[in-house]
Amino acid sequence: MKLCSIALLLTASGLASAFTATSLSGGNFVNYRRDVTSGSQFGRPLAMVASQEVETNNPSTRRKKTKQERLDLASKGLDVHVVGLSIHHADVDVREKLAIPEATWNEASRQICSSGEVEEAAVLSTCNRFEVYYSASDPRTAMACVTNYLSERSGLPVSALRKNLFMLSGDDAVWHVMRVSGGLDSLIVGEGQILSQVRQCHLHSIEEDGCGGKVLSRLLNKAVKAGKRVRSETAISKGSVSISSAAVELSEMLCMQDLNLPFSEARLTAVGSGKMTRLLLTHLASRGLERFTILNRSLARPQELQEQFPDVDIEIKLMDDLWDVIGQSDIVYTATGCEDYLVDEILLEENGLAGGKPLMLVDIAVPRNVNEDCNDVPNVHAYNVDDLKAVVAKNTAMRQKEMIEAEILLKEEAYEFGTWRDSLSAIPTINQLQEKANSFREEELEKCTRKLSQNNNFNDKELEAVERLSRGIVNKLLHGPMSHLRKADEGSQTAIKELSDMFQLGEDKKSRGNNGKSRRR
Repeated sequence: MKLCSIALLLTASGLASAFTATSLSGGNFVNYRRDVTSGSQFGRPLAMVASQEVETNNPSTRRKKTKQERLDLASKGLDVHVVGLSIHHADVDVREKLAIPEATWNEASRQICSSGEVEEAAVLSTCNRFEVYYSASDPRTAMACVTNYLSERSGLPVSALRKNLFMLSGDDAVWHVMRVSGGLDSLIVGEGQILSQVRQCHLHSIEEDGCGGKVLSRLLNKAVKAGKRVRSETAISKGSVSISSAAVELSEMLCMQDLNLPFSEARLTAVGSGKMTRLLLTHLASRGLERFTILNRSLARPQELQEQFPDVDIEIKLMDDLWDVIGQSDIVYTATGCEDYLVDEILLEENGLAGGKPLMLVDIAVPRNVNEDCNDVPNVHAYNVDDLKAVVAKNTAMRQKEMIEAEILLKEEAYEFGTWRDSLSAIPTINQLQEKANSFREEELEKCTRKLSQNNNFNDKELEAVERLSRGIVNKLLHGPMSHLRKADEGSQTAIKELSDMFQLGEDKKSRGNNGKSRRR
């Protein structure tokens, strides 16, 4: 056992000398932090950018990347970007040309990734926004690819899209996604529906046919967590916080002006029986609604709503009775998934509704169900989601304090994601450090083993113990530097360069061998 102890000491001293010569003489690491409270890393203005049109290849099956390719991407910095349009930048007639049903979000993301310029992608399409979240190593080429896809899908030239699109990269993109999930970028500040939609975007991105990837899926998951925190730790979601509730407020606010009728006496109808109609009923029931009519293509969903709202007298009509029901109603809310107009000027005139009793049409669907030319019909007042801004202004003013508190929480979550993302660039350096340390270990262990093998007193178990000890020493020596690299954020590139220089990671094996001889003199 005396020889075994000597062997262990030889192994330890050899490894220690190998690293002492290259690392202990280096400088100190510096750990930089972003200022979370000030949000300075997110303070740059939102750039409104669009790219020129480019040609893309036909969609094809994406080859799984090798380990080396993934490391190369990490070392280049796979950053996140957002391209899209929202109610803040684009009119509804442009947004509806890009609207995509949730069932085809993954199909759209696969088309975006098919050419290879975009590494990861996820699509979010709602009544107020159409956005593509993606990550790529070459932002300029990827932006051109996404812009070309949007142009082809919408049928609009890039020159027309340029007036409506926004493009954000890096910290600005991360901050935007956080604000969207937190409800701060919504038409109705603090609305809860967008959080559910971002959650679905994340879930679709990690499905087998999704294109989320490591970076994007992490971002979306973090955004969902941030949105939940905002709603649980602030009061930003109290009150009217959805498109449906804003539609109710708008119609109530304008009822006397447009119809010369108190809102409580108006006959209300909804066309469609989906989530929007259910939310409408929820807000109307809270105002004491007693009677309501639902027009739908089938009976199943309206009957479910009858069961959910037993205190409301819900009358169900099929779409064949559309014009009879509209003629008997004072306010009609439209919320169907139909891609064509259900109501327009010609149809109103053909069905004898022009110039009759006043009628209010509140369209909360995208694509729209009601053509804006209905406003040209006497006694008809038509509104769509872009007309809810009067309600928005009132709600936003009441929520200014809550928005400030929400932004503090969102910046914390954005900072955590940024720290994790920045740590990815250290992966190649960490691997190089591990490989070099292991080569030192193997060299020293081989020399030690040759000496030990000359003595028959050592068995395989004792030699295995020496092997385990050498690995343990390497792991303990590397733990500190590697932990520092994983935690680094703004100073990560400086830390990586310092560590590479200190451990001479760029040296070849011949150089290491010469250094090893000089150390043994």
